[in-house]
Parts: sequence; C-alpha cells; structure tokens
Amino acid sequence: MNNNYENLPAVLNANQLAAALGISRAGAYQLLNTGTFPTLRIGKRLLVPRDKLIDWIEQNTGGGNAN
Repeated sequence: MNNNYENLPAVLNANQLAAALGISRAGAYQLLNTGTFPTLRIGKRLLVPRDKLIDWIEQNTGGGNAN
C-alpha cells in the first residue's frame, strides 16, 4: 500500500478523488458514474472509501510495483 494514499481521508468525495488521482473534477465524476468504480452512495452523494480506492489503483496499474 502506498503511504501517500494512507494520508487520505477514510472516505473521499469527488473533489478529493480528483486531487488524489491528479485528474479533473469532471474526470472524477466520470469514474464515479462508471458502475465499475468502487463507490458508496449516501443519499445522492457518491463517495469512495479510501481502502477501495487503493485496491482499485493496485488492480488497474499492475499492483503499483513498477521498478
């Protein structure tokens, strides 16, 4: 697990997700609405649990073990 991601809040909103991934807010909303991205819906809000985000990053980047 990347220590940089451990410093993120336990649950991220779209703005925090965009900042963490270095993408635009619109890009974050696109990810949140794909149906395959790990989200938690609270009312109308789509949030991302930090642990699920880290798992998703590792699965989609070859485990993050680039040397």
